[in-house]
Amino acid sequence: MSDSDATLRDLFDRDDLLLAPGVADALEATIAERANADALYVSGNAVATAVHGGPDIGLTTMSETVDRVREITGAIDRPVFCDADAGYGNALNVYRTVREFERAGAAGVHIEDQRAPKQCGHFDGKRLIAADEMVGKLEAAIDAREDDSFVVVARTDAVAVGGLEAAIDRARTYVESGADGIFVDAPETEAQLAEIGDRLADVPLVVNLPYGGKSPIFPAERVAEMGYDVLLFATTAQKAKLRLLEDVYSELVETGNERGLVDRLGTWEDRDDVTDLETWREREKQYAAEDTDGSE
Repeated sequence: MSDSDATLRDLFDRDDLLLAPGVADALEATIAERANADALYVSGNAVATAVHGGPDIGLTTMSETVDRVREITGAIDRPVFCDADAGYGNALNVYRTVREFERAGAAGVHIEDQRAPKQCGHFDGKRLIAADEMVGKLEAAIDAREDDSFVVVARTDAVAVGGLEAAIDRARTYVESGADGIFVDAPETEAQLAEIGDRLADVPLVVNLPYGGKSPIFPAERVAEMGYDVLLFATTAQKAKLRLLEDVYSELVETGNERGLVDRLGTWEDRDDVTDLETWREREKQYAAEDTDGSE
């Protein structure tokens, strides 16, 4: 059930678990909105594969991600929560990053405490900046936002580097610095997930449980029971496209036609419906001159 008038902060604060599907372009966002998602999530991993076809290892620039965010927010009316990686540099870079994301229409971001080159949260090889450096980044992010409803979430990757206790200690430090929520990424067991939810119960908690990642997967009901407020589906659409497009392109190359694909393709009418062609046709009629052949 959609709550289309709510801000992202409202959705973070409500009692029900917020489900945020990941999107990487305007078409995906439009489809997710039509599925009645209350908020959408722009994943750095999904943007990396969409923009340059590469892995999520810090190759994507701030401007590339902001451009994607602007395209997505321009196509839909739902709040968009965004992965801002490690802020694309130091605290000053974070300040500009938040300004750019907010002006592109984002409703909030999460910023992680990784050292460059950053890694996908479910990759190996992560390294952390000092907690006090991260505090400076968070303070810059909070100062930079122009609307107090813009949400700044602190993500820590410390579970993989220093263990659960280090992650919770960092989370507490980040909350004290003003973070609106906490995202402890890549817990590896149900016990870790539950302990995070219990010990950080007084702050909005974000979690990502991707199929194939380091964290176990649970139904939304169990995630809510463990104390989480936001469940991200960061790369589900990306992985769906990987499988589908492999099949589609192989079929086209092997057979030279679409006939073997018709049961897996949307129709012409489906596409026109999603892209709201009829509304644009009506606008075209509204603004058209009576004489449309160019003659005097």
